[in-house]
Amino acid sequence: MALLTDLSYLTPELMLAVGAMALLILGVFLGDKSARLISTASIALLIATLLVVAAMSGWPEREIFAGSFRIDAFSTFVKLMILAAAALAILMSDKYLAGEQLGRFEYPVLIVLAAVGMLLMASANDLIALYMGVETQSLALYILAAFNRDSRRSTEAGLKYFVLGALSSCLLLYGASLVYGFTGATQFDAIASVSAEASKNVGFIIGLVFLISGLAFKVSAAPFHMWTPDVYEGAPTPVTAFFAAAPKLAAMALFARAMVTPFGGVADQWTPILAILAVASMAVGAFSAIVQTNIKRLMAYSSIGHMGFALIGLSAGTPEGVWSTLVYMAIYIVMMVGAFACILLMRRRGGMTETIDELAGLSKTNPGLSLILTVLLFSLAGVPPMAGFFGKLYVFQAAIDAGMIWLALAGAVLSVVSAYYYLRIIRIMWMSDPAPVFEREQGSRLGLTASISALLVLPVLPMFMGPLRIAAERAAAALF
Repeated sequence: MALLTDLSYLTPELMLAVGAMALLILGVFLGDKSARLISTASIALLIATLLVVAAMSGWPEREIFAGSFRIDAFSTFVKLMILAAAALAILMSDKYLAGEQLGRFEYPVLIVLAAVGMLLMASANDLIALYMGVETQSLALYILAAFNRDSRRSTEAGLKYFVLGALSSCLLLYGASLVYGFTGATQFDAIASVSAEASKNVGFIIGLVFLISGLAFKVSAAPFHMWTPDVYEGAPTPVTAFFAAAPKLAAMALFARAMVTPFGGVADQWTPILAILAVASMAVGAFSAIVQTNIKRLMAYSSIGHMGFALIGLSAGTPEGVWSTLVYMAIYIVMMVGAFACILLMRRRGGMTETIDELAGLSKTNPGLSLILTVLLFSLAGVPPMAGFFGKLYVFQAAIDAGMIWLALAGAVLSVVSAYYYLRIIRIMWMSDPAPVFEREQGSRLGLTASISALLVLPVLPMFMGPLRIAAERAAAALF
């Protein structure tokens, strides 16, 4: 009976895993001509799973499989956003994949399989479960990065991601083994009960540092960011859009649970490390993006910087810090999805364009697209009263309340620096001579996605900010 109850709580993960295998078998029999059918079925599967997660939100919190996974308000909040981002990633891909002759049925299946790993990461309550979730996600992402087998850039991106990802997994596993060695436990609650005593041993602290290093790689926090620009530039653009959204959220959620639940009693040992990672990420993202000419590479450094801002909230080590990070990540996903939808619309008859200068005079050739992209860039820069401003305001407030005023000031200064490269793109779009016109797409899913994203980050967002904040606060409370 207990096993059946545990399995019922794991229904979303089982739905995705079984569904992915069924779609894979269908694709094998029908071939690549079934790519559109399987894409549609994958979106339907992700939406159905999202509805199941939403329906399960009223269930009592429970630890399943001997405490390896925990189903609570935190995991529910994160899973809903992951599933929505994964569905949007597939929805945005069809036009690009068809144009680049990459319409293969494996693509949506790989995204679904990656989503399985992310859902496991959101619920992980054990060091072994943590590692299993990370690797389940990563194996699918490695293949997605190199999905365009005929492209040297894509193959290189996949290889770099695989090699550096394997290195980060080693760091993660070594750190977990040291923590286990000095605590005698892998379950988060059991580690929490002995962490105060174990922290007196330097080996435990070293294990914690290795654990943080492995997780920092997954969120592409500096100095573990070296894979991000090359992978973002080399991978197919829809894959890059997916990388910038769902996996980042899953990794940041895992970061929060893996720090707060087992090591909450020794927060003074890890909050300074996260603060240093936050400042380093914001600085690398701000200054490195200034000199970029490729928009995907610029968005990579932008993503690194945004992970730094999100880490400010975690650095506080408080419930306010955790919920501010969750709110920030929710807003970040909306902004990134919209921005990459705009990038996917940068198409001419010669194919996709990725150079920032190709956006010159866009306000004259395509006023609608330029307006949408301008709104999204203002929000990414954190210009009030856009949604991005509220996200940064919340994490800065959490840091100040935790007595880390210097961290909030560093974030504010580096936010001003990062605004430069966003404003540079806006200047090119509105004040430069027009470049050749992009192809117009009638009834485009990309245009609709970009428009909705832009609307969500407009000042109208405060209407939705209240419910979002309440949900995030409830999710954060589950960790404390």
